[in-house]
Amino acid sequence: MKKSLVLAMAMALGVTASAYAANPFSDVPAGHWAYDSVAKLAAAGVVDGYADGAFGGDKLITRYEMAQIVAKAMAKGADCDKLAAEFADELDTLGVRVAKLEKGADAVKITGAIRYRYKTSDTNVGDSHTNDLRTRLWINGQINDDWSYTGMLQHVHNFDNEANDEDGTTFQRAYVEGKLGGLDVTGGRYNAYFGDGLVYDTRADAVEASYKLGGVKVTGFAGKGTDAGYGDELAELIGSASDSYGNYAAVEVATNVAGLDLMAGYANFQDMRPELLGDGLDNGIWWAQVGKTIGHVGLKATYLKGDYEAPYGFGKVLNDELDDDGYAFAVSYKGAKASDVGSWGLNFNYWNQGSATYVAHTTDADTFSGLGFKGYGIAAEYTVAKNIVATVAWYDTEAKNKEAAESITGADENEILWADVTFLF
Repeated sequence: MKKSLVLAMAMALGVTASAYAANPFSDVPAGHWAYDSVAKLAAAGVVDGYADGAFGGDKLITRYEMAQIVAKAMAKGADCDKLAAEFADELDTLGVRVAKLEKGADAVKITGAIRYRYKTSDTNVGDSHTNDLRTRLWINGQINDDWSYTGMLQHVHNFDNEANDEDGTTFQRAYVEGKLGGLDVTGGRYNAYFGDGLVYDTRADAVEASYKLGGVKVTGFAGKGTDAGYGDELAELIGSASDSYGNYAAVEVATNVAGLDLMAGYANFQDMRPELLGDGLDNGIWWAQVGKTIGHVGLKATYLKGDYEAPYGFGKVLNDELDDDGYAFAVSYKGAKASDVGSWGLNFNYWNQGSATYVAHTTDADTFSGLGFKGYGIAAEYTVAKNIVATVAWYDTEAKNKEAAESITGADENEILWADVTFLF
């Protein structure tokens, strides 16, 4: 039985939710024919998707899995007598679990991810490596039919130097999600992401709201960025191990036209990096992206333009010397699904971005402390067993302004070999 059939059956259950519910699944993009229906089902708690964030619409499911969907719909009060009769044996097997669903015992869920990583960096001034284990525990609580809470605890253990462990277990995420009129809202401390991660992809104390009208989705963002960490050389130079990403406000618009995924946006950052640049830096970043999916192949091309406004002194010198535009290309093939043993994927990225075009870049390559960079990355991922995914990546990047990079960070080129295995539960 395919998920597409489940979609039609589940919609017949009488599940109701806002037409503007947020779709949580990575493989159901805005503009997809099933976007609104899947969003409704997810908002109502009838479908959960897989651990990797995918809906898996082309995946076959068992009668038992379908019975679980029916059970959840029944717990929501849906009228599904015919489906209940069809899956009577499977529902009977569920037994106590169905009773628990009806009592709302699934209101709180705990999931997790444990990642072991080994990374080597080969720069023009020396080599280094990282050998660590990161543990994340996610707590999801249902507040009511429209609102939920998510929290995340994290600990990182450094096998080579236990003194460099993060200070105990830290509360990395704490936010709520829900609907406010026709808006889908997220607020609190969470991972803010815009500009496809080419502009910003890290924690923020912020709020964002999206509105979908027809095939166009508009999202507004506002908040305070997390602190940027500096390497030993730069920290010693400026007398601080971290610096602020400042405050930001942004807007992004996404749609699909004639099979092309189109996205454009603007972000305005204020008072960034005051430790490094004196009074801080203001920057307005524009971006535009076009994407196309052909079978299992995904293609993306992005152009970015920044507008630095450094106040004086050292920051003003950098402002005059560093590039303010850039572009990026991405090619992906398939993708590893944690629930599908043997599934795999390949990714290739090329970046040529001036310093003014990014704040907290999504890549694991060296971006030279925001001084502009260019280069490429190749990554492969493979599901070795259920909920166990391995990744190997190679990054080769160099600073666009070598003189500034050498004087500030010491290195202007870096080749990185990254390997990790992640256990999901």
